[in-house]
Parts: sequence; structure tokens; C-alpha cells
Amino acid sequence: MSQPAQLRVIFADHDVHKVVLPSGIPETVDDLHSAIRDTFSIARDFRLHYKDADFGDEFFTLVSTTDIKDKDTIKIVFLQDQEPTVTLTLTDVTNMTDHPSEEHFVDTSPVSSNDTILSSSEDSPGHRYQRWPVQFPIPRFSDLTEIKIQSVNERFQKDGTLLPTKDFIPLLPDILGKLAEAIYKYTAYPSSLQISEVAEALTLKHPCLKEPGSFKGSYGWAQRLKYKMNNFRSKLRGLGCPEVEVNSLKRKMTRDQYPAKNVKKPKKAEVNYLPPHAQGESSESLEKERVELLSEVMKKDNSRVVAQKMAKTFSLRREEIVKEAPAISDFMKRWPALFSKAQICEEFKRITTVSLESTFLARLDQCTPKLMALTQSKGGAAGLKMREIKDMLLQDNTVEKRREIAIRCLIVYLGEKEDSI
Repeated sequence: MSQPAQLRVIFADHDVHKVVLPSGIPETVDDLHSAIRDTFSIARDFRLHYKDADFGDEFFTLVSTTDIKDKDTIKIVFLQDQEPTVTLTLTDVTNMTDHPSEEHFVDTSPVSSNDTILSSSEDSPGHRYQRWPVQFPIPRFSDLTEIKIQSVNERFQKDGTLLPTKDFIPLLPDILGKLAEAIYKYTAYPSSLQISEVAEALTLKHPCLKEPGSFKGSYGWAQRLKYKMNNFRSKLRGLGCPEVEVNSLKRKMTRDQYPAKNVKKPKKAEVNYLPPHAQGESSESLEKERVELLSEVMKKDNSRVVAQKMAKTFSLRREEIVKEAPAISDFMKRWPALFSKAQICEEFKRITTVSLESTFLARLDQCTPKLMALTQSKGGAAGLKMREIKDMLLQDNTVEKRREIAIRCLIVYLGEKEDSI
């Protein structure tokens, strides 16, 4: 059995963590990538870099896990979504002109990332780009608050001095206000657990703010944050923020006009639950885009235009789903372009900020050994059929074939029709 390993993981100059690998360093970069992603719940795409001693510990892209060992340092480098493919062609410098040729850039993606950004509602203030973090980042407060807290933190390190009450009360509005804004970047409706995580992160970063006698020294902060978020949502509601305005009493049906009844808020994985329309857009203008989309989807080789309009009308679709809860048959008639493989993946990413296909395949690769062990114990006709499927690995033992066999075996194990795959 491999010895456990530890790696130093750099996210940014001020954000460094440790990851423990109980089974040692994985054999492949993909496995290490999955372990890092799962440990820190990273939603965005990223690459791993390692320090190369031959070049003065400069960072290079990690292509083999043999380049790293226990207690080495790796760096997380986040990628831009939907990066275009760039083809580099070697050209004799003596024949080059002063003007770059456009032939050396080839965009092979079905939709350009720039087109998607410009035509979507992602430039609106309420659009979110990341999920709730593993370790909540405490924002910087006003200069006056930071100076005061820093001076008391220094005394706390020496003799355990806490922030005096007379100095504590004037700083509360600034601290709670900044924390509420930071929380809203991830969700307008934080759970009790999430609020507790913020309170603990606050007292961990600024130990002088701990409260003697309370649970973990942060219970009082959690209660203050809970009430602050209620007030913060009231302000957002007054400003017309759709995510909280949808729960105002005047927006509810008569039978549901109670503050705590039928509250519409994101589920665990939803990040962009009810985003506002992009600047300059309205429900009426986006409805016109939807009508145009009905004709655009009928045209051949028109995926780029369809994708642009689907991204642009995302907020309108969410408004329909959250406020009206239409029947699936009616929704399919209004949004036929959504029910394609490409657009289902794009919509999933718009809502959760997570890539559907890559996340599913990564989880499938993780679960494949357990799935194979589970199906091994099956007997009868189903067991015989699964053994025949597994024999396909003898001819082609690739990652794609292992995934296919895992899914096929699971279908047979559950008693479903394999032909439907």
C-alpha cells in the first residue's frame, strides 16, 4: 500500500492550503486533479503547475505525477471558460510581414467565449460566478476598522486581550455590512451552517473578536449575521432584486401570503437561481429574443446564433421557471432550443457554474471500481450479461471504454434496457 502524501497547494499569494492524500500521490494527473477538485470543492476548470528544480523552482504545467513527491508544492491555475483553440504554425521569420495574419488563429469551439459573454446576462450585478467556498474569505473592512482590529490582534497574541466593548460597538456596522456583501456574492439566502462558517472564519482571522463563553467564540457573531442578512435582503427587495423580491408578500398568492411560507430560494447546487436581466434588457425585450429564437432553432448550422440567444435569455427562463413553474410540455414548446445536449450542458453551467459533462465523467471514473465490484456479485442472467460486457475490456482497455462498460453494467444491474444507451 502506498504511503500517505501531503502537498502544499497555492491558490494565490495570500491563499495557501495543505492537502493530504491517504493513498499517496495518484498515478495520473487526472486522478490528482480530481482529488484536488473534490477536496477544495473547486467548481471552475483549472490546471496544475509544479516547481521544477532544473529551472530555479519556476512553475511548469504538470504533465506527469512522477514530477512531484511528498511535501512538494503545486499551484492551481484557473482557466477561462471555453478557451478558443489556438494553432501555432512555424513560419520563416524572413518572410513575415509587419501585419499578423489571421490564418494562425483557429476557433474550433462551437461558440466563441466572447460572444457568450457579450450576449448573456453575466455582466449584471446579480450574476454569480462561483459556489460557496470551502474556507470563507473574510473581506477587508474600512481602514479605520482594520487599524483598530490589527492593533488589538497584536495585543491578543501577547496577553489574550479581546476588543473592548466601547470600541466593539462602533465597528459593528462596518463589519456586519462588509460580511453581508461578501455573503451575497455567493447567496442571498445563506443556511445556518453557512452563517456559522462565516462567523468562525471571522474569529479565526481576527481572534480578538472572539466572545468568551459562546460556542467556538463565534455564536454571537452568527446571530448578528443572521439578522443582518434579513435586513440586507429587505434593502435588496426595495431595490428590485428579483431573487428576494419574488418572496415579498405582494408577489405571493393569497393562500401563501405568510413570510415563511413557500419561500423560493436556491437549492444546494444552484448558484444563479433568479438572476436579474442584463443592463438595458427587460422581460419584454427578452421575450422578443425568445420569439426570434423559435425560428433560429429551425435553421441548419446555426448553433452559434442559437447559443448566443440562449445565453442572453437565461434570466427570462429562470424567471418563468421560478415564478410560474410551467409544465414541462409547455416549457418545451416555448424553449425547444434548450432540449439539446449542448444547451443542456450550457444551462447546467449557467445555473451551477459547474461543467456537467466533465463533472459527471470525473465522478464516474471515481465510482467505476466500486460499480465493478458491486456488479461482480450479481448472479443469474444479469450476472452473465455483465460478464460478457466486461469482456469487452480485454479488447479495448481505454478510459472511454471503461466508462461505457460501467454504465452498461449499471443499466443491466438495475434491470433496465441496455439498448436505450
